[in-house]
Amino acid sequence: MIPQKTVNVASAEELLCANRFGVFFGVPQPVFDHVWQALSRPEGKSVAYVSMEIGADPDMFHPVQDFLRAQGWKKSGDETCTRFIDKYLRGPRKIPVYSGGLGVLAGDTLKSFADLHIPVFAVSLLYREGYFSQLVDSRVGQIDQAMQWSPENTPTLFQLQDPDRPGQPLELTVPFFNEYDHPTEAKAHVWMKMEISEEMDYFVPEFLLDYSIPSSPPWVREAGLRLYSAKSDIMKANQRRMLGSCVLPLAERLGLSPQTIHLNEQHGVAVTLHLILRELEKRLGQDYHVKMAREDILAAAQEAAERIVYTIHTPVKAGHDRFARSLYTGISHATGCRILDLLAGDPDSPHEYNFTAFAMRVNRAVNSVSRLHRDVTRKQFPESASKIRAVTNGVHHLTWISPARARVFDSTDELLGWRDDPGLFGEAAMENDPAFLKQLRLAWEEDNRILTAYVNRMLGEHRSRMEETWIDPPNYLSHLKQGEGSLLSPGVFTIGFARRFSTYKRADLIFDNIGTLADILAKGGWRVNFLFAGKAHPQDEPGKSVLKLILDNQEELYQRSNGLARLVFLPGYDMALARIMVSGVHTWLNSPKRPLEASGTSGMKAAMNGVPNLSVMDGWWVEGYHEGQTGWKFGYEGPINADSLSEDPSTLLYAEDSRSFYELLPKVLDMFYSRPDEYLQLSVNNLRLNVPIFNTHRMAAEYVRKYELPLDPKTEARVVGFANLYKSDSCDWTEPQA
Repeated sequence: MIPQKTVNVASAEELLCANRFGVFFGVPQPVFDHVWQALSRPEGKSVAYVSMEIGADPDMFHPVQDFLRAQGWKKSGDETCTRFIDKYLRGPRKIPVYSGGLGVLAGDTLKSFADLHIPVFAVSLLYREGYFSQLVDSRVGQIDQAMQWSPENTPTLFQLQDPDRPGQPLELTVPFFNEYDHPTEAKAHVWMKMEISEEMDYFVPEFLLDYSIPSSPPWVREAGLRLYSAKSDIMKANQRRMLGSCVLPLAERLGLSPQTIHLNEQHGVAVTLHLILRELEKRLGQDYHVKMAREDILAAAQEAAERIVYTIHTPVKAGHDRFARSLYTGISHATGCRILDLLAGDPDSPHEYNFTAFAMRVNRAVNSVSRLHRDVTRKQFPESASKIRAVTNGVHHLTWISPARARVFDSTDELLGWRDDPGLFGEAAMENDPAFLKQLRLAWEEDNRILTAYVNRMLGEHRSRMEETWIDPPNYLSHLKQGEGSLLSPGVFTIGFARRFSTYKRADLIFDNIGTLADILAKGGWRVNFLFAGKAHPQDEPGKSVLKLILDNQEELYQRSNGLARLVFLPGYDMALARIMVSGVHTWLNSPKRPLEASGTSGMKAAMNGVPNLSVMDGWWVEGYHEGQTGWKFGYEGPINADSLSEDPSTLLYAEDSRSFYELLPKVLDMFYSRPDEYLQLSVNNLRLNVPIFNTHRMAAEYVRKYELPLDPKTEARVVGFANLYKSDSCDWTEPQA
């Protein structure tokens, strides 16, 4: 069922739009002109959102495709329009320029900015080899393969054209310097992804820079090929410079005038360095590098800070970019290094530049991504503690609520308008509506059947290919003959876990004592499916080892539980698989070491579908738990100190937290199998309590307050309404004590 929208478009031809940089498709020309003008106002009342990765695959949220299908458009009398229609209906549906939660959050945020009509454009990089394609072998574990994809054929993506050279792509020049202070020009083609609102009456442009073109130096081309390429520290540093250094030249070339630059993590913080350099030149003249003193740098940094809003996403050390001063001296000019000496110093590591510390020091507003993460960040950066606030993450509800659940909500009178306003879930008395409860249960069962069928197809394909390829299927069930307990059954209690495989996330925590786990299931006669997915960074060997442990535990768990427990790993985790999982499981598992999971948006996606969480009290779950009304908690819950922030393997609390999980699991299984009405009530509670809070409409509204943008009265009223749904930085919340 395609949702009925209030779209003021009568024909596909009306979705053709253009400016001097090309012809596009997706919104009417007046809408396109309005957005571009809003981003180009001389007074600079718009925002540049800078992120190393943006996850917004067209197979997940596709208002234009929905419109074309609903209206039956397959071709047009206009040849250009027909080409676009064909691309939107039949083109590839993946844009693999994201690795996980950070990128997907960025995509969800931009969708809500579009839905709310906020004047924002995004800046990121286009990686010709994406992140990486994941193969999984039961003997070897994760195998990383380069990914090739075709941006030219992908709907919602458009290559900008040079207005001065008809038929030629726009080529942006980005200045770099070497250790001799000699300028080096990098070149990049510019692609625009149109993030179009649900009503197709607004859009947010995402500009993706493709540095892998012949006119760029070889070191630039190589660094721009793959997201988070880390073949060397120099390549890693250059990739960060390529993101941050392009922001100002891009805006100027396109005629855009952002007053605020929002850094989604510190990867693009080089833009701050360029702002400081420009301010120094403005104050001291072209020979500023000779004249500038410490006081001049600090004054210029204070001026630059007025344009920067910074979101920090992790307390984990590996998430903070640090580069040896000697390395940076070799790839940057002396003036830049003088500024970094003053603003990017790391007291714990004097020989390195700390770019998180740089971003933390030079901004007008900085925020964490949950309340607990705020308190952790204040401990990690005490000199900035007074200005660190919380803006708890959310997810784009229109992307993550399953079609089956959406049909139920569309047919419920009290929820009419939920697509525009997720806050309506907090006002509806759903628990008192027998018809709603019945339909919600049926939708959950449908989603569980979809997930189960997906897993069984995968297992069958792996089984049939076993003799055709050198890849040994990553699942024990694929090695069993069909009919020997080799498949999953719908209706069996299903636990889902899917996220990046890092050691602190402890994906293997619940299998710490397989004997105890198997005994619990055998004693109750409970069948359980454990579904795991996710990728480890290609250079993260410990993370790959955790993934391999999941594979190694499959046979023992199956045998010791007499087939009651079936553990399956699903390779190739992406957004589409994520939605099937978060809506089809019966509970969502999150088992990081507290407090190292800053937020954890995958659990929010489950909650959007009413799926209860089974989680350590970390990140968003501290706020989403609601005293047990929406799921369960287990594990360490004490105060935050140096030991709890340690990532050393000896401090990861496997024995303690797995024991807590084993004590809780029988209660969860007993409720699911013996008291299904109580279990369904947890689902309703999630819809009522968590959907109004953990959505990106509310989160985006909180960010708009930090941007200080003047908005038209209608938009301002919507923003205020969403911001009032929840106060992330509530002063009456304090860190739980032991």
